[in-house]
Order: sequence, then C-alpha cells, then structure tokens
Amino acid sequence: MSRPFVLARRIFGNALFSSLTRQIVFFNLAALLVLVGGILYLNQFREGLIDARVESLLTQGEIISGAISASASVDTNSITIDPQKLLELQAGQSITPIPNDEDLDFPIVPQKVAPILRRLISPTRTRARIYDADASLILDSRHLYTGAQVLRYDLAPLDDEPSTLSEKIGTWFNRLLQPGNLPVYKEAPGGDGSIYPEVMNALTGVRGAVVRTTEKGELIVSVAVPIQRFRAVLGVLLLSTQAGDIDKIVHAERLAIIRVFGIATLVNVALSMLLSSTIANPLRRLAAAAIRVRRGAKAREEIPDFSRRRDEIGNLSIALRDMTTALYDRIDAIESFAADVSHELKNPLTSLRSAVETLPLAKNDNSRQRLMDIIQHDVRRLDRLISDISDASRLDAELARADSRTVDLEKLLEDLVTISREIRSSKKKVALSLEIDRDKTSKGGYKITGHDLRIGQVVTNLIENARSFVPENSGHITVKLSRSRDFCRISVEDNGPGIRAEDIERVFERFYTDRPEGEDFGQNSGLGLSISRQIAEAHRGTLKAENIIDAKGDIKGARFILSLPTEQSGDR
Repeated sequence: MSRPFVLARRIFGNALFSSLTRQIVFFNLAALLVLVGGILYLNQFREGLIDARVESLLTQGEIISGAISASASVDTNSITIDPQKLLELQAGQSITPIPNDEDLDFPIVPQKVAPILRRLISPTRTRARIYDADASLILDSRHLYTGAQVLRYDLAPLDDEPSTLSEKIGTWFNRLLQPGNLPVYKEAPGGDGSIYPEVMNALTGVRGAVVRTTEKGELIVSVAVPIQRFRAVLGVLLLSTQAGDIDKIVHAERLAIIRVFGIATLVNVALSMLLSSTIANPLRRLAAAAIRVRRGAKAREEIPDFSRRRDEIGNLSIALRDMTTALYDRIDAIESFAADVSHELKNPLTSLRSAVETLPLAKNDNSRQRLMDIIQHDVRRLDRLISDISDASRLDAELARADSRTVDLEKLLEDLVTISREIRSSKKKVALSLEIDRDKTSKGGYKITGHDLRIGQVVTNLIENARSFVPENSGHITVKLSRSRDFCRISVEDNGPGIRAEDIERVFERFYTDRPEGEDFGQNSGLGLSISRQIAEAHRGTLKAENIIDAKGDIKGARFILSLPTEQSGDR
C-alpha cells in the first residue's frame, strides 16, 4: 500500500472508508444522476428550439418566396387575344389586347432570382433550394456566387478519417437522447426534389416542415414554402438548417446542465460526508466502546456521551450508557454479594466443622447432646441462609421475566394485615392495625403497576421485622396507606426501641443483623430488608427507615416507609 494512500486513509479513513458513508454517498449520487438523466432525456428545450426554428424558417420562407414571385417576368413577345371578342367587333372597330396576369405564365428566371436569394440568405446559415413546378432543382444557395468570387472545394479524402473518441461519444449520446422515429436525411440525386415529402406538398400550395437526422445523429430542420403568383404555383422554396446548428445549441445547454450537475455532485458529496460524520462516527465510537466493555476492562469503560443530541444517536448513547452503568453495577453487586455470601456461609460452616470434629472427643452424653444441638442449629441456619440467598439471587431475573399488572394496594394491605393477625407469635402478642387515608383517593385510588407477590413480601418483611422489636406485652404495629402526588406511601410503624442513627442505612445492607436482646443468634439471615429495598427499587420506588420522635425529642419507635409510583405516573 502506497504511502499517500495510507496517509489519506489515516486522515479521511473515518469518513471515506466507512460502509455507511459509501452507502449514503452512493444513494444520494444515484438519485441525483437519475434526476439529471431524466432532465437530459425528457427536457423540452430541444423540442421548443425545433418549433421556434420551424416558425422562423417558415416566416423567412414566406418573405423570400414573396420576393422571388415578385421578380418573376412574363414573355411579352406573345399576346393572347380572346377570339370571341373579335367576333363581336363591328366594321371599323379594333381591339387593344390587354394581358391579364392570371392568364399569363411567370417563369422563374435563375439569373434574376439568384441575386435576390443571395442577399436574403447570406446573413443566415440557412440553405435554400428552389424547385420548379416539376420538382426539379433550379437554384441551390450552396452554389450561388458572383463573378468576382473564387470557388474552392475541398476534395473528399481517399480514406475515411477515423472518428475520435469524443466524436464517437458525442454521436452515441445524440442518438441516445434523440427520438428514434426521425427519418435520415439524404441528398436528392440529380436535384430531384420529389424525394422530399414537404416539397411535393408545397407544390399543392401547402406549407410543410420535416425534422430529419444525419447518420451522426445531427438534426436538420427543413421547411417548404410554395412560390406562387396569385393562385399559380411557380415552384417551391426549400429552406434547411445546417447539420449540427441545433445540436450545438442543445449541446451547450446540456453542458450547462452537466456543469450544474458537477457542482451539485460536489455539494452532494460534501453534505453526504458531513451527514455521515454525524452518524457514522458516533456509531463507530459507541460500537468500539461496547466492544471494549464486552472484552472486559480492569476499570469501568466510559461510553461516549451524545445525550446533547436530540435524535436517535443521542437516545442510543443514553441507552448504552444506562445499560453499561447497570451492567457494571450488577457486576459489582454480584462480586459484593458473592463475598458476603462466602463470609456468611463460613461462620456456620466453621461452627459446624468444629462441632463435628469435637463430637468424637465428647466424654459423656450431655456433651454429645450439646454438640448435636449446635450442629442442628448450624444446619438450620445454613438452610435459612441458602434459601434467602437463592431468593435474593433470582429476584432480578424473576422481576424481569414476570409481567407487571395493576395492584390495588388497599386490598393487598387488608389481606396481609388479616393474615399477620392470624399468624401470632407464641412468645409475643402484638396489636396490628391498618389506617388508610381515604381523603386523597379521588385521583385514582391506591393502584400501582407491579408484582403483587413481591410487594406483599416487602410488607410482610417489614411487619415481621417490627414484630421482633416491639415490647413483649405491649407491642403495637401500625400499617398506614396514604398518597402524595404521584406516589403511594406504605408506612410500617412500631413502638420498639427505634434504630441507632448510625445504623439507619446499614440495616438495608446484606447480612447485617442487629437483633433484640433475648432472641437466639442465627434466627435471621440479614437479607430481609436488603431484599425489600431491592424489590422497591425494581418497582421504581424507595424504601427508607426513620425513627419516630415525640415532642420531647425522645425515640418512640421506628418507621419504615415504602413509596411506589402510581399507575398513571408509571405509564408516563
């Protein structure tokens, strides 16, 4: 590969060598080429020029034929007298013959007509031929000359000169763009004008015009005008354009169109390149960034930001950036989850292994029973951990596969509270109440779009979490449902000890446990609140915790608030 080509590829490679760029340029140029080809083939300039030339020749022919007929002379050596008038004469009377123009013959004398024809034809490039009443050639403007003129004729070459490439192309182009039904022009052999239909029609007193083409495809326009004195047709004047006269004008007009086409092509290519640069280059950068993300990178790969563009490229950039961010967040979450799972599983496994290793060394039944209790406790703890881990790991996939539907939170909470009242803990009696704000339900009630089972799981987790922290004999949990603009709010309040300020966000971390006093260790996996927040965020909602503060500033309990978008806002 040559150095200039390599340099051009480096400079213009992103624009010139892109398949999308080539397609844009090709289709734009193809459309422009079809348009220009149609203009060249179907334009009315040639037809209008031919019609104008026919009218001009007819007018010129009328003038010349009038001049020629006026110059025609009568033979005065012979007088025609009507015999009937002689019989009507009386004795001593005589008659003076007065010739009638209509009864006389006016022959066309070439010696008199030639100077007139020369003066009228010489300013133009028109060829004029005069035929008599028998369609025989009398005069041809090509052979008119004065006595002082010197005639010079170029001899025909012995061998036909080969046509140049440009001439061949021009001939082919003329034949391609001209109508195919035009007759071929031929010179009349021996000056016989009967081979020209317009001449024969003119002998009957009718003007005529015929368009012909030469073997090279050049146009020749011929008009025939009768030369007549009164009603007598003395001959025919045939006017013809020179071969190529009209074609030169049409050729100049076509060259102007081609020049405009060339300029339009340059502008089209430049605009196509500019358009391609605004499409192909951003797509190439986005594709390259996506490939780097697929191959994997030690650090987060930044997707180019085209969000400022208000078009499909900008939307694609936003979608790819959001998708990549979500992908990296999911990778980080998986790594963190795997580390947390490994850490949490090691604790019961370590305890279990120690108990199993110590069991053969037990000296009495009490020691062996205590070790068996530890083993069973650790097994149950492992079972709960594995169940909660499995639930958390398949949560996103389940929410993505399941179809969302309308959920009536009012009915859902009524059912959940009823079930929670029936399932009472044997150690702790809790008063559970439900409060629904019915003053703000006129805008559509408490309906959202989501998964009722998962939302029910969140509410159940919050109720059971509050149940474990309320006092033994005076525990009270209140579930409230209200609406704030486009969000439905579910709050679960208890009268427990509340949450330490530094732990308000930590309670949502995976495997974080801060159980009340008296509860056996290992009864909870620490994933309940983490899963609940994950479900809330999957529904484009939020889950947060806060303490209930009275007027004196004392903590009177904890409150968990679940906010979910309403059905109308979710559709926007």
